[in-house]
Amino acid sequence: MKRDRRIYDRNFKEKAVQLGYEIGLTKGAIKLGINPSFMTRWRQEFLEFGKTSFCGRGNWRLNQVQTEFSKLKRKLKNELKESELKLEIFKNASKYTSEANLTIYDFIKNHSDKYTITKMCKVLGTDKTTFDKWKSQAISPRQHRVNLLQKEITSIFYEYKELYGGAKIAAELQSRGFKIKTGQVCIHMRKLGLVSKIRRNYRLKTNSLNSPYKFPNILNQQFTFEEPNKAWICDIARIQTANGFLFLTIIMDLYDKKVIGWNLSNGLTINETTMPAWEMAVKNRKPEKGLIFHSDRGIQYANKIFSHKLDSYKFIKRSMSRTGNHSDNAVSESFFKSFKSELVNLNMLLTRKQMQEKVSEYFENL
Repeated sequence: MKRDRRIYDRNFKEKAVQLGYEIGLTKGAIKLGINPSFMTRWRQEFLEFGKTSFCGRGNWRLNQVQTEFSKLKRKLKNELKESELKLEIFKNASKYTSEANLTIYDFIKNHSDKYTITKMCKVLGTDKTTFDKWKSQAISPRQHRVNLLQKEITSIFYEYKELYGGAKIAAELQSRGFKIKTGQVCIHMRKLGLVSKIRRNYRLKTNSLNSPYKFPNILNQQFTFEEPNKAWICDIARIQTANGFLFLTIIMDLYDKKVIGWNLSNGLTINETTMPAWEMAVKNRKPEKGLIFHSDRGIQYANKIFSHKLDSYKFIKRSMSRTGNHSDNAVSESFFKSFKSELVNLNMLLTRKQMQEKVSEYFENL
């Protein structure tokens, strides 16, 4: 079959397009005796370029204009599509910036099946590496529920003057709608270091027996050092506010008696006390070989997670106060006494928010 090499002028093409609209492309092609694909191509060219269509092979200037116009049109289409996508991402992400319990990172994580992570990070001005780090450390829904439960247990424990044990706290939780057994409450209380005053003496005797995370007192009340990073001590104090207790964790270098790491929290979990205080201390004053880390025997220190954290440095020596001997932590006791005289012993109790602001200001001005 011979290929149709005839040349059709602009007038013919325009009439062909018009005929195609009137009777259809196929019928029009048959009537004109041309290939139907010509009719389709001519219509597309007419729709795109209008009166500048069908400029012919010899009119290179018009051909060039058509080419540039086509490129510009595609570019504008892509830019419009990109702008619409950005607007859609901003719109969907708006509630994550207005609600305190949600973050931009939550939005990116929850919408990764709809948009690419790289695109969302770019549109929202977020570094992808930072997001990846956040995602790897994000709290699971289960851990979130555990944290809420432990806060409730801590609140009840101090609400009833540290007298309630596992059974009574479990009963109080059940009356508040929690489905939990006494044994589960006891496990959480051990993790939080909460011991009823009624059984405290007994617990102090038994807690240290056969535990792989209890250490002898190698500091031995030596509280003076001539060089930094030779001995750090850590302690936790409870602070009364108008709407509950806060817990202040400190790490102090015995060289200059300066608090190099601290954290103020609503609860007594490891992630609220020792871990953030340790991270701040490491950032402010790098630990060195031979460092002694001294604390009491509370569950915030004598546990697998925190012990493994310190063990990862290979060269830290652990030291713990002897049972019932408050003199082993005399320096931290003295610090908390001075601290509370300045911030806590007021005529009127501060709210938690006010106390948090006061504590932050206190340490900033040290």
